[in-house]
Amino acid sequence: MTLDRFHQIGSLLQVEYEAKNWIEVEKLAKEYLDLAEEHRSDWNYGNAIHHANLVLGKIALEHKDLEKAKDYFLKAGKSKGSPQLGSFGPNMSLARDLLEIGEQEVVLEYLDLVKRFWNPLFAFLKIRKWKAMIKKGQVPDFKGNNLYYLTDPKRSV
Repeated sequence: MTLDRFHQIGSLLQVEYEAKNWIEVEKLAKEYLDLAEEHRSDWNYGNAIHHANLVLGKIALEHKDLEKAKDYFLKAGKSKGSPQLGSFGPNMSLARDLLEIGEQEVVLEYLDLVKRFWNPLFAFLKIRKWKAMIKKGQVPDFKGNNLYYLTDPKRSV
């Protein structure tokens, strides 16, 4: 039963996030992380670590807790990856949000973390370009990487 829940909770989290049910989102994200610890060898483990921490970081930033947002963001980047993260790459919407308030260093650190699990060709091409732009003080257009897994309900991408 818990494995079924573990495989389903990511979709539930996404639906609640897009509906802006923030209390439920936070509850589900924490449950997702708890279930991940019970299923460390499952293919979905990396998704759980990345997605739950990403969502918790976005909630922390919404509540103006920048340090907590950055901490969750780096925890997301420390995911061991998954088939989905390896091919599509990470969702970059929190990176965009952090860059918009001048937090370049944490985003550069995150990019170094995610290249461990992202397809090397895509990672090399995209990350190199993004890092160069960030170092110039620009906010890259992360395009599809703003949408993978999660659509931000308060913005148009």
